[in-house]
Amino acid sequence: MQPTLLILAAGMGSRYGGIKQLDQFGPNGETIIDYSLFDAIRAGFGKVVFIIREELRQDFEEVFGEKLAGKLEVDYAIQALNSYVPAELGAVNRTKPWGTGHAMLCAKNHTSTPFAVINADDFYGLEAFQLISNFLTTDTDDQLHAMVGYEVKNTLSENGSVSRGVCEVAENGNLISVIERTKIYEQETNGKKIVFEEGETLTPLSPDTPVSMNFWGFKPTVFPLVLHQFESYAIANIDSPKAEFYIPTVMTNLIETDTGHCKVFRSRSEWFGVTYPDDKPTVQAALKQLHDDGAYPEKLW
Repeated sequence: MQPTLLILAAGMGSRYGGIKQLDQFGPNGETIIDYSLFDAIRAGFGKVVFIIREELRQDFEEVFGEKLAGKLEVDYAIQALNSYVPAELGAVNRTKPWGTGHAMLCAKNHTSTPFAVINADDFYGLEAFQLISNFLTTDTDDQLHAMVGYEVKNTLSENGSVSRGVCEVAENGNLISVIERTKIYEQETNGKKIVFEEGETLTPLSPDTPVSMNFWGFKPTVFPLVLHQFESYAIANIDSPKAEFYIPTVMTNLIETDTGHCKVFRSRSEWFGVTYPDDKPTVQAALKQLHDDGAYPEKLW
């Protein structure tokens, strides 16, 4: 059974200033999603589910529908503000989506196979897709999930702070904890060092600290557990319009309640993605170099 790829593409792009999911970065106008799809097909995925806002559906169908015909089954899941929010809470007073964990939940009825979850605006590389695909097609433990971890030094932006899930990993390779840190950057004072900022406190991070770039692999049995978690979260945060239910929150709860575990595949590859407008030239240059080096054909499609 071929695994399914869920692509988180409902974000607002507030720091980027536009719909970066559909912006063109490759030498032939490719989006970053194009490279993820190309690699996913090579790694054996059989279906993609775009998790989007309703107003983006027509654009996604126009950009990806024809090029994927006959190559990959395509489906769309809508992340609406009231999706899976308990009805007794009434109207949802917020404009920002509920976060990546909620987005994943919105694909609950769109896949019955083991599945991977990725961000739309991150480039992961073929190796990551092969690792997760092999795991999803061979591992039979319904409670064991997976993620690809990247060294934090390879995931920073020169143009501002970034959000990363900072991981602690056991000797057996399983995840102990992952905590979303929303402000990580390289500090120049008294020599370069990587820190995360929380309130007025700066905490240093070792350059090789594994972080989550939201490349996860899950068994479909996780969905009822995620639904239960989100309903509780929504009840507790219905009056907090900026609160977000992250996938690391989901995984932490699974580990703490002994209802799930997570295998960490370590990658030392150079990750790259788009957070700020000034990141675009760097990503364009990196993708062009990959084409020039033969990692991708002259034209993907």
